[in-house]
Amino acid sequence: MSTQSTTAEYQAELTVDRRTQEADGVVSLTLRHPDGGELPGWEPGAHIDLLLDGDRTRQYSLCGDPSDLDRWQVAVLREPDGVGRGGSAHVHTALAEGSSIRVRGPRNHFALRPADRYLFIAGGIGITPILPMLAAAEAAGAEWTLLYGGRTRGSMAFLDRLAALDAGRGRVTVAPQDETGLLDLDRVLAATPADIPVYCCGPGPLLDAVEERCGDRPAGSLRTERFTARAADPDAVSDSFELVLLESGLTLTVAPDATVLQTVLDAGVQVLYSCTEGTCGTCETDIVEGEADHRDSVLSAEERAANETMMICVSRCRGDRLVLDL
Repeated sequence: MSTQSTTAEYQAELTVDRRTQEADGVVSLTLRHPDGGELPGWEPGAHIDLLLDGDRTRQYSLCGDPSDLDRWQVAVLREPDGVGRGGSAHVHTALAEGSSIRVRGPRNHFALRPADRYLFIAGGIGITPILPMLAAAEAAGAEWTLLYGGRTRGSMAFLDRLAALDAGRGRVTVAPQDETGLLDLDRVLAATPADIPVYCCGPGPLLDAVEERCGDRPAGSLRTERFTARAADPDAVSDSFELVLLESGLTLTVAPDATVLQTVLDAGVQVLYSCTEGTCGTCETDIVEGEADHRDSVLSAEERAANETMMICVSRCRGDRLVLDL
């Protein structure tokens, strides 16, 4: 898979300044520009791309301090052998202190919205985008609580940073599954008023369970970020439709067995993309006319209803014609 772009997104070759074992199977990388230059600013919830060997590109949440423009920090869980596509194994085995790595971004589809109170729920490596959110909520004087689950206590990263943030006030609940069982979502959500925003990141089953329990809460009160794609809708129909690329002056046909992304690339139009699964948000494209059939795992229900953008790697058209700003 190649990655092409006509956008002016930041790209640079950074150096691994520090590598730290944060938990069993989790390492953090602190990245700096080799000439000591500043890096682009970012806000809690943002992620960057690591352009690994060959054509592999992987997305990792920034988990450091947004006010520190000298360095970025990401943390990577090594997937078991036979699970995933090898990106985390490359990070764990090939990136040492002093290594160079090409990066792209940042971008943010999981931004923290201002509020007086928050509930955060994290599972495993899903703590990474939540960490800077907690610090931001604390700095803003907001009330917050965190429910953090993992397989074992030893597998749960950044417990020391969480303890420092909590400062003994009992706002952080650490719940290793081998000690406490599955997260008690019913109890925690029942104790949280419906108008309190809930931010959740972690494995798919956790997000599915939280979404199910928050189904009757006000629209927009639950914000999630997924590291893997949602299960495909078995009833989804993929018909052909007309695709107009406004800037390129092209009119194309997207076949039932083709994606918008592949159709655009086959026509010679360069676009930025990465995961091709609807999880990273790299290929987000503005809609000029027509209604998208959203099949991504990035946009919220409100963003889908607004119909302003779509992820062209997986989403299609509801109707016969779609006009994009490409």
